[in-house]
Amino acid sequence: MNDAEKAKNAVFMPGTSDDLPTAEKIEVKGYDFDDPENLSNGEVNYKKLLNSYLTSGFQSTNFGLAQNEINRMLKHKFNGSFPEDFDTTAKFEFPLFKRERSPCTIFLGFTSNLISSGVRDSIRFLAKHNLVDCVVTTAGGIEEDFIKVLAHTYIGDFKFKGESLRKKGLNRIGNLIVPNENYCKFENWIMPIFEEMADKQDKENFRWTPSSMIHYLGEKIGQQENCEESVWYWCWKNKIPVFSPALTDGSLGDMLYFFSYKRKLELDIVSDLRYLNTIAVRSAASGILICGGGLIKHHIANANLMRNGADYSVYINTATEFDGSDSGASPDEAVSWGKIKMDAKPVKLVSEVSLVLPLLVAQTFFQYKSST
Repeated sequence: MNDAEKAKNAVFMPGTSDDLPTAEKIEVKGYDFDDPENLSNGEVNYKKLLNSYLTSGFQSTNFGLAQNEINRMLKHKFNGSFPEDFDTTAKFEFPLFKRERSPCTIFLGFTSNLISSGVRDSIRFLAKHNLVDCVVTTAGGIEEDFIKVLAHTYIGDFKFKGESLRKKGLNRIGNLIVPNENYCKFENWIMPIFEEMADKQDKENFRWTPSSMIHYLGEKIGQQENCEESVWYWCWKNKIPVFSPALTDGSLGDMLYFFSYKRKLELDIVSDLRYLNTIAVRSAASGILICGGGLIKHHIANANLMRNGADYSVYINTATEFDGSDSGASPDEAVSWGKIKMDAKPVKLVSEVSLVLPLLVAQTFFQYKSST
């Protein structure tokens, strides 16, 4: 065999589509803008465009898989049934309210930057229409929602210099700008509420937890003229529990620090841990949608460990796993811990959340709006 034949055999090594390691043969195919069937009155049909992602490859395919997984958990929640031996009359119980259970409990987790951004409006849609059962976020996610009811956040630029902004009393979150006066308004709003909470603690021996505090603040923001912009107002109204185990890590913590020089106000985080884990343990089935990483990702996943794993799971983040971080850990790593069931079909969509979450909501949760 000469050199040319050796090279040809190496390049054209035998292999056919019959040898594909996939369950079925799916042809790579994107959205055809020239196909009349893909258009609506001559315009792009965005639903069909997004549906074409599944067969487009790379993270477009993962978008399609995430869309399918979210729809599976929603179908189970709204159209599924409870196991025969399940007590359907029992409710999830918390210090200030009770919540009805459904065949599939949906946990939503997201980092605070999403509330700072316009993604807040997509998240508010989920809360307003009672499409999720439990929320976990960070301190910034709580306070920024209330602050946006009181004052505006503005579009800026990633390249704005910190020194120049600091001199003007402007804070930068990526390419967003939050004036310091927003936090002054927040302080003026929340300090009298802390007084009420301290009174309830001292006079009624009420033990506040971060979730009961958020629920109470959600009720109080309802007194503002534009309260319906608030995610936490709708969580209060629809009795959706909201957990934030690191509630002191933000402006809320600053306010609690300042208030501590006037009066003692305690927050019981251990009771909240019991409430969150009990939701998971007493769920007939569970689905998790986690946007971002860090505390919110692990807190939800670890709660689902208490029921031997979530049935449905979607991660959306840009973190990688080479450093062993929890943020970058794959769904399969969570399976090894028992945080996702071994027979589940979890999906990780590697994307910045603001690019894809509104699209996923449009393709999934929005379709179930009438079910609530």
